[in-house]
Amino acid sequence: MSKRDYYEVLGVARDASDEDLKKAYRRCAMKHHPDRNPGDAAAEATFKECKEAYEVLADGNRRRAYDQHGHAAFEHGMGGGGGGAGYADMGDIFGDIFGNIFGGGAARGPRRGADIGYVMELSLEEAVGGIEKQIEIPTLDECDTCDGTGSADGNLETCSTCQGRGQVRFQRGIFSMQQACPHCGGRGKTIANPCGDCNGQGRVERTKTLQVKIPAGVDNGDRIRLNGEGEAGPAGSPPGDLYVDVRVREHEIFQRDGDDLHCEVPVRISQAALGDTIRVPTLDGEVELRIPAESQTGKLFRLRDKGVQSVRSRAPGDLYCRIVVETPVNLTPEQRELLEKFEATFVGEGARRHSPRASTFLDGVKGFWDRMTS
Repeated sequence: MSKRDYYEVLGVARDASDEDLKKAYRRCAMKHHPDRNPGDAAAEATFKECKEAYEVLADGNRRRAYDQHGHAAFEHGMGGGGGGAGYADMGDIFGDIFGNIFGGGAARGPRRGADIGYVMELSLEEAVGGIEKQIEIPTLDECDTCDGTGSADGNLETCSTCQGRGQVRFQRGIFSMQQACPHCGGRGKTIANPCGDCNGQGRVERTKTLQVKIPAGVDNGDRIRLNGEGEAGPAGSPPGDLYVDVRVREHEIFQRDGDDLHCEVPVRISQAALGDTIRVPTLDGEVELRIPAESQTGKLFRLRDKGVQSVRSRAPGDLYCRIVVETPVNLTPEQRELLEKFEATFVGEGARRHSPRASTFLDGVKGFWDRMTS
């Protein structure tokens, strides 16, 4: 059975950095590790495949050999020295995922509260100018009765299982592994008299109201992080964070492209033919725009610094106005008569001089049919 490409296994590009490789392997290990998928042979095989791919690509020498020769580099001894950096990093990665197994010292303390996501819809004007909005989020918040301790009387006892360390160590085959104490949840303390309002959890369900300041220049897909505004941790452990994802509604006039804005400006036939000065909208109010005589549909005008100054840029973008020549409708008899007289002037060779695009098009059509029938 042929092996899959190592980059494909990890789901990264061939120019992925060491950090990208490490993150990709961490995701794979978290998902497919046998301890998380007991009895699942497919998950175990995928885990081994990811592990093998990372061991090769995390080692500079072996990665270069693989890039040059593929799997044949190791089947025929072309890959050079063995484990290298790939093996050296394995302990660190497993430590990140499974609490520093292989003997590493896991951090003490209970798990922090969960992060919360919130989607905030904004108008283009709000996103460009910035705004402060009040939001309400359902969450687990610190219990007021016990101040988040989970104890009715404030007394906490040292956990008899982990002796206050918050971690327990156990042996699995040749590996010594650590994990949060199942008795105290990693806190190192137990509660003898649980709080009646939160049942000893230190947190209760409630709707929290927050004022969120949106900086000027945010765009669709931007994310704002509010430290410590996520769910409260169990029994006084640190809270998670709140992530506000920005969604900008479509605008009736402008389309945003990074720092630039685009809009279509309708003009009458007479304005396009004779030239005119018109007023066009910007986010700062109306400005004048000079339309030269004989302008055609699609002509683009650039108004400097009339776009958006994003949170990542030092200067505002530009506004691009594309004119669209509009055909008049609901003509009066007098207007129709004037247009008929005007159209009557487009005869013979004079018509070609006044309508160069139409003439070019007709010449192209004639040439096409001549070639088809020759």
